[in-house]
Amino acid sequence: MAAGVGEGFEIVVDGAAVVVADEGLTLLDVLREQLGVRSVKDGCSPQGQCGCCTVLVDGQPRVACVTPARRVAGRAITTLEGLDAGVRDGWARAFAATGGSQCGFCTPGIICRFAGLQVKGADHDDRDAAARALAAHLCRCTGWQPILDAWEAYPHLVGQVEVAGPGDAGRRADADLRATIEGGTLQSTGPHVALGAGGFADDIAPDGALVAVRAGEGCEAADDDGWVVAETLVEARRLAARVPGRRTTASWDPPLEVPTGDWAATLRTNWTEPGYLETDAAWCEPGGEPASPLGNGGAFGGKLQSPVAEAARRLADRHGEPVRVLWSRPDTAELGPKRPPVAAGVRPDGTGEMVVARTPGIAAAIRAHAPGLAVTEVDVPGPPTSSQVRGAGWAEAAALLAAVRGEPGWIACPGGGSATATVEADGTISVQVQAGRALDETVLRSYCSGAAHMAYSWVTSESLGVDPEGTVRDLTVRSFGIVSAADMPQVRVEVVDKGSEPVNGSDAVFAAVAAAVWIDRRCPPVWPTDR
Repeated sequence: MAAGVGEGFEIVVDGAAVVVADEGLTLLDVLREQLGVRSVKDGCSPQGQCGCCTVLVDGQPRVACVTPARRVAGRAITTLEGLDAGVRDGWARAFAATGGSQCGFCTPGIICRFAGLQVKGADHDDRDAAARALAAHLCRCTGWQPILDAWEAYPHLVGQVEVAGPGDAGRRADADLRATIEGGTLQSTGPHVALGAGGFADDIAPDGALVAVRAGEGCEAADDDGWVVAETLVEARRLAARVPGRRTTASWDPPLEVPTGDWAATLRTNWTEPGYLETDAAWCEPGGEPASPLGNGGAFGGKLQSPVAEAARRLADRHGEPVRVLWSRPDTAELGPKRPPVAAGVRPDGTGEMVVARTPGIAAAIRAHAPGLAVTEVDVPGPPTSSQVRGAGWAEAAALLAAVRGEPGWIACPGGGSATATVEADGTISVQVQAGRALDETVLRSYCSGAAHMAYSWVTSESLGVDPEGTVRDLTVRSFGIVSAADMPQVRVEVVDKGSEPVNGSDAVFAAVAAAVWIDRRCPPVWPTDR
């Protein structure tokens, strides 16, 4: 029976009828905030651009954060939890077997997308169809290739009975250790990660916790630190009155000029965004220790100094109740640390000059890799920068030195590993990596594939719109320029295992692929090359 006026409306979630009383809620609000379905992730709400909140509506994939709940009244909503248990297990095992999930934030939505693709009768041998289906999704970790491998692997794993062997615990420990070495923070692997159960801070916050969000300009509900605290996320966002972030249509040249000199190669870059999908989040009990915003991943160095944990501690003590602190996607774009812009020239002998936006630790990182570069730090209006962002400074220096050599050669990273890369005639990116004992080749290959994707995307298409006054104008996740699954070249990774102590190898792959892609494009002086 239909609900009467003022009585709300009904939707069916994973087979159970749910009454929604608030006409203004999105489907994501209902699923995550009202029902506590934690597999449905919020990576960009309300932008509808990352795909992390994808669910099935009458069997068809739908992005929940831009779907008004009223629009799906009376219809059947299927989340990851609502999939047939055997189907869900098959997907989890496929992603684990191929390295298709690292942090696990994006994969629940991707699994729902793939389940919808199956309903349409897509062939699991058709990688192109799967890649096209991922157009509504972003994955920052894996480089897409392991995800497409999972699409192909699924039919061979669904319905099989998994029998634990005596060596499984050791293999899982090796896989977790490799993931931790590559990610830079404690990480876990396995089928549970693909199901989004890696332990993200906001997923494990206590029920009934207060919610804090950043206030909009002129918001009267804000405290002295600019936070709005309310009983629910929906109410906090309403009180905060933030204007949704947008992508600018304007563009600006890199802010720094190459020093005058007789250079064999020059390079100018802009700000770039780490682009992690789980926006900064933490929670804390009064008098307790806040949950780490790192969750099941290091965010490529972008969250190592996130302020949300300390804010959660402060607010919990002030209010005497548990408090969740959540950044939005525009918050990460405006306030999260970026890769600093550089402008540099290098001579054939490897000497030269690099000008870089003032960033603690950046000069030492550059000089450690390229001692022949004289480094000058300058103040530039713009968002915060960090030398902890993956490869900041030294990867640009490595690319410049490779350019004058005419080939990447073997590039070593601060984490101890080394790598080399080439771009084949057909566009395939071939990588060799030395990272000590592989521990788990599937995990290592996944991280190297992801590093190759990040490097390719960085050199060819990624840039953050920052105006001359230093204001960030690109506030949507799609505006960062991250390359899609359909546009990413094939990556072939060869692991060179010499049995030595395991060390980080994917950061070396990042630098080596950046150098190889730039050389393949004949070293145009401005990155991104294709914008």
